[in-house]
Amino acid sequence: MAIRQNFDKRVNTIAVRRGRGRPQQPEAPKDNINEAIRSSDVRLIDAEGEQRGVVSTVEAIALAKESSLDLVEISAKSNPPVCRIMDYGKYQYQKQKKAHEAKKKQKQVQVKEVKFRPGTDIGDYNVKLRNVVKFLENGDRVKVTIWFRGREITHKELGMAMLERVREDLKELATVLQMPKMEGRSLQMMIAPIKTQ
Repeated sequence: MAIRQNFDKRVNTIAVRRGRGRPQQPEAPKDNINEAIRSSDVRLIDAEGEQRGVVSTVEAIALAKESSLDLVEISAKSNPPVCRIMDYGKYQYQKQKKAHEAKKKQKQVQVKEVKFRPGTDIGDYNVKLRNVVKFLENGDRVKVTIWFRGREITHKELGMAMLERVREDLKELATVLQMPKMEGRSLQMMIAPIKTQ
């Protein structure tokens, strides 16, 4: 019976420890709102977007509370700071939405790698070259690697000739970002698509 109780106690402590990290805290607002505004006077813009001029912060907060909205500091660097009466939750949501849209429009440039050997056959060479062309057309950078095995490392000129051949075959599509250089047992060259305006 005592063994069973100890086992149950151990299982419960394990279950408690399983959570990762600290519990999530709600994020504190990054903008100064309502009572967090430190300045005694502010340049006020009301909920309709009209300029109200310079008013005291207490008066501005009272006007905001009257219309069930928040007083939000828009520009803290100006003297006096510019504040606007608005729905802070809606403002945060719109800011997040804009940031999400901007992130969606960004193109992530990836680096793809295609490996050749110094003695790659013409059939394999053409297949790998087609892959390089496909990556370049997608807008990705490509690292072309010549991989040496065993005693092939003594014939680096074959690898250089292969990279020169790749560069020549892709001269209309790609530009060389990084000239060929040795890294360990491989010879590498970085190419990127030519930007077309």
